Amino acid sequence: MKHRTFFWFFLPTGLAMLLFIAMPIVSVVIQSLFAPHEAVIVTVENCGPFGCKEETSIDQEATRALRESAPVGRFVGLDVYLDRGHLAVAEVGEAWRMAADWGDFFDRLGNLPFYRAMAFTLTFTFTVTPMLIVLGLMIALAVNSMHRVFKGPLIFFSLLPMIVNPLIGSLILFWMIDSRGILGSLIQYLASDPGLSLKASTGLTWIMLIVYGVWHSAPFAFVVFYAGLQTLPQDQLEAAQIDGASRWQQVRFVVIPHLMPLVTFVALIQLMDNFRVLEPIVGFNASAHAQSLSWIILNDLGGETRQLSAASATSVLTIIGVAILMSPVLVRTWRDFKGKT
Repeated sequence: MKHRTFFWFFLPTGLAMLLFIAMPIVSVVIQSLFAPHEAVIVTVENCGPFGCKEETSIDQEATRALRESAPVGRFVGLDVYLDRGHLAVAEVGEAWRMAADWGDFFDRLGNLPFYRAMAFTLTFTFTVTPMLIVLGLMIALAVNSMHRVFKGPLIFFSLLPMIVNPLIGSLILFWMIDSRGILGSLIQYLASDPGLSLKASTGLTWIMLIVYGVWHSAPFAFVVFYAGLQTLPQDQLEAAQIDGASRWQQVRFVVIPHLMPLVTFVALIQLMDNFRVLEPIVGFNASAHAQSLSWIILNDLGGETRQLSAASATSVLTIIGVAILMSPVLVRTWRDFKGKT
C-alpha cells in the first residue's frame, strides 16, 4: 500500500484515537497535578458592650473568584501521587523502619488504601486470567468434539454468563450466597455451621469474587478458542493420530501451538479487563473486604465532595499498571513477529 493511500485509510481511525483516547488521558494526567483551591478564610474582630472577640468565616466571594480565575485548581505537582491515599511514600518508609519482618511490613502496607486495593487487584487479575483461559479452552474442546445436534444448545448455554450484564450477574450470585440463598444454605449445611456467612469473611469474599470473574469471562475465551479450532489443520491431527498420539498429546503438541496467538490475544484483553475490576465489588457490596483501584476511583468521584485530583491520580496509576502487565506479552508478540519476518 502506498504511503498516501495508507495515510487517508488510517486518518479516520487516527483522529478517533486522538479524540477519544489520547486527549482524555492527557486531561486526566493534567488534572492529577492540580488540587482544589482551599477556601479563603477571613478573621473579623467584632466588638460589643462586653468586649471584642474574633470570628472566622469563609469569604465566599473571594473563594468563588479564586476558583473562577484558575478552574483547574492549584498546581501541586506529584503531591497527590505521594500522599497517604496513593503511593504513601512517607508511610511506606515508616512501615519499613518499624516492621520487624517482611510479614509485619506487608501487614502495615495493608492498612494503606492504595496498597490494600492493589493487593486485591493483582490477586484477582493473576488468578482469574489463567483460570478463564484454561476453562475457556476446555469448554471449546468439549463443544468442538460434540455432535452437531448438541453444539447449538451447548454454545447457547456457554455464552449465557457473557450475555448477562456484569452488575446483574454479580447481584444474582450475591443473593445466592446469602445465608437465606441456595448456595449459602448449602455451604452452611455442609460445614455444619449455621452462622457461617460468605459475606463476613475476607478470604471467602475474595474467593467468591474470583469465582464470579472466571464464570463471567470464560465465555469470551471459549468463543475465541472455538473459532480458532475451526481453522485447525486436519492433516496435522490425522498425522498425530497415525503416529499413535493420545488425545492429550494431540491437544498439547498440535492444538495449543495452533491456538497460541489466540491465547496471547485473550490474555491481553483479560489482563486489561481484570485489572479494572469494579462491577463484582459493587454488585456483591464487598467494599468492606475487597477494594480495587477502579473502586477507589468511583469512591473518590462519589459523594458531595468530588475528589477529582485523587481520582485522576489513581486513574493514571491504573493506566501505568495495565501497561506494565501488558509489556511482557507485547514484547513476546513482537519477538515472535520479528522471528517470523
